[in-house]
Amino acid sequence: MKKKRIAYARIAQETNALSPLLTELSDFERTHYLEGKALAMACASNQYEARGFVKNAELSGFVQELEGLTDIELVPLFSAWAVPSGQLSKECIETLSQKLVEAVNAHGPLDGLYLSLHGAMRAEEQVDPDGDLLALMKQTLGTEIPVIASFDLHAVLTEHKISNADLLVAYRTNPHRDHKKIGRQCARLLLHLISKKIPNENPDSESKLYVAWRSLPMILGGGTTLDFLPPMRRVFKRMKEMEKHPDILTVSIYMCQPWHDHPDLGWASYVASDGNEILAEKYADELADLLWTTRVKQPPPFTPIIDAISQARKSWIARRSGAVFFVDASDVVTAGSPGNNTLIIKSLIENAQGLNCFVAIRDPYFIEHLAACKEGDHIQGELGGHLTPELYPNISVEGQIYFKGESSGFGQAIVIQYGTIYICVTQASPAVMKADFYHQLGLNVWKADIVVVKNLFPWRLFCLPFNRKSIYVQTEGITDLMAASRIDFNRDLYPFESVEDWRTTDSKEVST
Repeated sequence: MKKKRIAYARIAQETNALSPLLTELSDFERTHYLEGKALAMACASNQYEARGFVKNAELSGFVQELEGLTDIELVPLFSAWAVPSGQLSKECIETLSQKLVEAVNAHGPLDGLYLSLHGAMRAEEQVDPDGDLLALMKQTLGTEIPVIASFDLHAVLTEHKISNADLLVAYRTNPHRDHKKIGRQCARLLLHLISKKIPNENPDSESKLYVAWRSLPMILGGGTTLDFLPPMRRVFKRMKEMEKHPDILTVSIYMCQPWHDHPDLGWASYVASDGNEILAEKYADELADLLWTTRVKQPPPFTPIIDAISQARKSWIARRSGAVFFVDASDVVTAGSPGNNTLIIKSLIENAQGLNCFVAIRDPYFIEHLAACKEGDHIQGELGGHLTPELYPNISVEGQIYFKGESSGFGQAIVIQYGTIYICVTQASPAVMKADFYHQLGLNVWKADIVVVKNLFPWRLFCLPFNRKSIYVQTEGITDLMAASRIDFNRDLYPFESVEDWRTTDSKEVST
């Protein structure tokens, strides 16, 4: 029996439209870039797919679901993953697109393709590059070869994406912890699609694939948006119930990246059925109604930094048994912010002395200025104020160099001890969501009173052993929840504007 040749690849980056920084190919290469055999080895059982970030992500799940099947030949292409930031440069997206086309052509013929994408990527001159990549693959492979893609839960669902992929699958968890599971699901679905192309292997091959979706005029809602807490818990529960129907292939919701500038931004529901168009439309509509009801539950307000420090001082039990974690909600690197918040550092220096505080900032210029210095040296200089000076002006710092060296994934790093404040300066964006970030810089989180992270949700899983109290802190920045209100969209969006009924504002229905 001739083996079915199935290829897999990743091009993933989450774009914050308010970031002034361009994402270049070097950002992917520094964060995560693997090709061919190296990618296959990283996705095998008991290996590490994205070292420093997650052991088993989507491609691992996909590979491990199929690797034992004797009639399948897996074809690894490449995996490129970058830290969230500003839009991709024209050269970057063109290079990655060309690499994908060349890889597919070089490894053909193929019977199917799986792409791990984020779904909220933006590029110079391309408003929907994820959709463009899918369209490019359909053009390269032909419409008869099934293409399936997985997206982040915060992807921006568009007609362009839907019309150029046979199926789309999104994460089901927030914080995201089902990467591997989603990859496995995509493998099963792709096998199903391939079998539908071969009549003698599937007697029901004439049944038609139907995709239904709804796009809602809302950008914020769902409270904390955690999948295991109200009001989102009942939405995810209902999705699982829908997928138990034998005619339903997959069900997803998309809560969109709220700092994206796609003109049709909004939450969305997505349902795919094998042969039951009426049911797909019914479920897509029901899910949209459920999502719309969550709009009234807005995210909780964030705490001013001064109040957060005061709360930390009073939380002596939390500090003695672990640490108080500050989420720098205005400068969330994993949501595309540059990681250069000087306001939170300034306030810690002025108001948190006596408390051991760990905080990070991106400033390659400061690191270059101290190139000749060594550990133990006393230094002084101007920190920050380069990337977004209108938000984060430079501040004067002095102290002792506690650590100087290379950090995993973040380039050169210098830790300045300023009293009891430890300022970790990195060359690249400090996507702080694990205690390991500080540990590799010689700092022990167990000895901290306040630990600052630059991640909204996943840090809760990674820092669970240390976290005794969580405070979402607001200063000013491009990941403030209302920051996107200054972007122009094609429609009114709740809660920026008053919208009474999603149906009269926008309803999307697509069948393939």
